[in-house]
Amino acid sequence: MATTLSPLPTLEVALDPEHPQAEVITADEWETWFTQWGQQMALEGSPIGAYELSLKLTTDGAIAALNHQFRQLDQPTDVLSFAALETDFPQIDELLTTEPLYLGDIIISLDTAARQAAEAGHSLRWETAWLAAHGFLHLLGWDHPDDPSLVAMLDKQSELLAAAGLKSEKVG
Repeated sequence: MATTLSPLPTLEVALDPEHPQAEVITADEWETWFTQWGQQMALEGSPIGAYELSLKLTTDGAIAALNHQFRQLDQPTDVLSFAALETDFPQIDELLTTEPLYLGDIIISLDTAARQAAEAGHSLRWETAWLAAHGFLHLLGWDHPDDPSLVAMLDKQSELLAAAGLKSEKVG
């Protein structure tokens, strides 16, 4: 499903229809959050201030296949990000004057997210938003090759969630 927002005018949210928790967060909520996060991160690069990304909520099996294909790790993971801006793909300046700048794809395993949420004692909704914020930062070039950069990234994730009005939702 494609939706329009600003400064991220196109957000494609693909929900796995087979997954019982695929609608833990509505498309409208995703729109609002990514818009707020884009504004908070002061996105640059699009001459028209328009950005696009894709979000897929899926299963452990589907994300494990991607993890194996792209990272040579034969196991599921919680979130994968494929940043379009990290590839050597020439941008056509004329196209950028009429189309959003594509940031990339975020894929989240709801199976892994549910396990992590249960282990941490908070809701699947909060865990999924946390993982989406993590993936979003990766699309913008953030990485965590060492402890100081991981701490900085986790702090920024917390800021993004707080700006969207999301607080850790403890359960049980």
